[in-house]
Amino acid sequence: MLFHSISGVLIILVMILIGYALTQIGWFDERYSRVTSKLVTQIALPCYMINTITSKFSRNELFQIFPDLKFPILSMTILFIASYGFQYLLRINPEHYGLFKSMFSNSNTVFVGLPVNMALFGKASIPYVLIYYMANTTFFWTLGVYLIRRDGDSKERMSLLAIFKKIFSPPLLGFMFGVVLVLLNIKLPNFILTDTKYIGSLTIPLSMFFIGMKLAQVGIRNIHFSRDMFGICFGRFILAPLLTFVLVYAAHVPDIMKEVFVIQSAMPVMTNAPVVAKLYNADSDYAAVMVTTTTVLSLIVVPILMNLVTRIF
Repeated sequence: MLFHSISGVLIILVMILIGYALTQIGWFDERYSRVTSKLVTQIALPCYMINTITSKFSRNELFQIFPDLKFPILSMTILFIASYGFQYLLRINPEHYGLFKSMFSNSNTVFVGLPVNMALFGKASIPYVLIYYMANTTFFWTLGVYLIRRDGDSKERMSLLAIFKKIFSPPLLGFMFGVVLVLLNIKLPNFILTDTKYIGSLTIPLSMFFIGMKLAQVGIRNIHFSRDMFGICFGRFILAPLLTFVLVYAAHVPDIMKEVFVIQSAMPVMTNAPVVAKLYNADSDYAAVMVTTTTVLSLIVVPILMNLVTRIF
């Protein structure tokens, strides 16, 4: 069990290391990192959303699991409210307000969460992983992206139309399109589904490579303990799982759902945070450092948390 929980995180770290190494030897540069961020957020990730939703869910399953969305939605809402208090308590740099709140509130439910839960609980965990993922991706690609864009465009005055366009980003539109297809029982042609699968499969490795690129550009020596890091780690690894545990403990739902939700809530920072930050001229270096730091720390946190939840539930 310990090995399985660690192996899910190691998969991610190896890809980050490859991106870091290839940047160090000159394969990747600043221009390539900009292209990668656009490719992930505007092409690969929307395809990933469409393929995942249409291939993992049926219409009846969506209707059955939608009520369980209340647990992650409530948890993330409370975390988001709490992030304001930590933002002022820890005196976070105003240029990082949006990134801090987004990284404090949202977890890596797919890139790390899915392989980790598959390793820990098997295929039975997939529906519950995706329930949490629905809430998490909606929060991140609406409120989270909006806040990150405010970091990059803080001096601009945004119209309602501009805000609307920023909230309904390509990944969220891909997610919504996938849900509509399932609810209306519409089947895409096989060649399109295959294309979305192949293109969507670029999401994880390219996102990991991007983080490695940013680390090489920032420099690992620049990673050091700070108030920001303490706040984000506290939110990700202590407050989020504790809050989720309280919400699901007495609920009349399967134990595996409770276990998956707690593990999902304690995943590291969203790997898309630095990609989005780069795209919208926010501090992607800051985000990349936080993603990698929390991913490394999850090597310790996930096995401990796994043993606790299996003893309790």
